[in-house]
Amino acid sequence: MTRIKGGPKTRRRHKEVISLMKGQWGSRHKLYRRAQESLLHSWQYAYEHRRERKGDMRRLWITRINAAARQNGLTYGSLIHGLKRANIAVDRKMLADLAVRDPGAFARIADTARDALPATAA
Repeated sequence: MTRIKGGPKTRRRHKEVISLMKGQWGSRHKLYRRAQESLLHSWQYAYEHRRERKGDMRRLWITRINAAARQNGLTYGSLIHGLKRANIAVDRKMLADLAVRDPGAFARIADTARDALPATAA
């Protein structure tokens, strides 16, 4: 049986990997083997960090809500507890957006949450 080397396909695959690694330093954008290793690592990091980003965003929202709640005389925990008692279903993303873009509306929500809290907690 004759040997099939597959030159054009291999070259095309190698060129694709090399072009994906454009902008990398040193041999990572010149040599196929190093570029392939770097590409696999970068894909792995991208996969992991897509999931981490969701937690990062939630932490950012909570920090913003806490800062705005403290300006309105509440803590983050008491604000969330008051919102649950008042049956106000606003997620943290929307609360953080209100805290940044519309402090007046956030203040009204905080007042509603404060009114729903028991007298000792507020």
